[in-house]
Amino acid sequence: MSTKKGILICGHGSRDPEGVDGFKELVRLLKLRYPDRIVDYGFLEFSHPVYAAAIERMYLNGVREITAIPAILFAGGHAKNDIPYEMNTLQNQYSGLKIKLGKHIGITASILQLSKKIIEQAESLVQPVDRKEACLLVVGRGTSDPDANSDVAKLTRMVWEGMGFGFATTTYIGVTQPLLKDTLPLINQLPYKRIIALPVFLFTGILLKKIHHQIDEFRDVSNKELIYTKSFECDELLLQTIDERIQEVEQGNPNMNCQLCKYRTQIIGYESEVGKEQMGHHLAVKGILFEEDKKIETEKRVLTGIKKILGI
Repeated sequence: MSTKKGILICGHGSRDPEGVDGFKELVRLLKLRYPDRIVDYGFLEFSHPVYAAAIERMYLNGVREITAIPAILFAGGHAKNDIPYEMNTLQNQYSGLKIKLGKHIGITASILQLSKKIIEQAESLVQPVDRKEACLLVVGRGTSDPDANSDVAKLTRMVWEGMGFGFATTTYIGVTQPLLKDTLPLINQLPYKRIIALPVFLFTGILLKKIHHQIDEFRDVSNKELIYTKSFECDELLLQTIDERIQEVEQGNPNMNCQLCKYRTQIIGYESEVGKEQMGHHLAVKGILFEEDKKIETEKRVLTGIKKILGI
């Protein structure tokens, strides 16, 4: 008797319902793409279902082998620590269950093509400008992991050289430097007619809207033309990258970049974190937001109490 197999798409979770809806659309498309598997999803924080609920549902449906794919762009703490910790813990709770964890999305040829595609879409909405007269501003989420932050800078360089912009630089919306609000005045001094921002996010959400808002506000005091792209969303090119990650797991080659991982190698400035125990740190906000269609009165009271405790 063959083992029933499943694919678990591991999302981050969002306080923004639009972001959650975008993620669910991705899962819907993957279900159509893999009709011979049980495709399910879960979230690390803020949203439901949490990973534990998704895996329980899959197990009760007869699944005994799960390919787990982190729907995370870059390898920060979520991809290196939180998701592996959750998968290892949950696997040990079910007899006969095997969970194979794949690599985060990362920089692939498809992701570079998708970056180019949404830049060209943004450019098509305004008057043509020679790219040599334009500055590309790539905006990352920002993390405490220099490996993940450097991947954003790598993407900047590859898109810059691949598309022929006059100049390009990288900035972030939080956690690390330089921040977007500090970068905008600096690049405004450069001799370029247009600034085009590329926020590298899978779906819309609070942070992407914050990026767009800061750029809209800065436009009022700038003498440049400022435009920005949308998020990656459920483009075929994103789906192709997820296909690659699933195939890597099935072929026994889900390589993660461990050479520059601050938990395994002495990266300058992070020497104290080498060998740090792998454990999740999102317990306080795991599944804190309930699904809109499940907000019964009991859940509302529980949610209000949790919010008061956490001060949110």
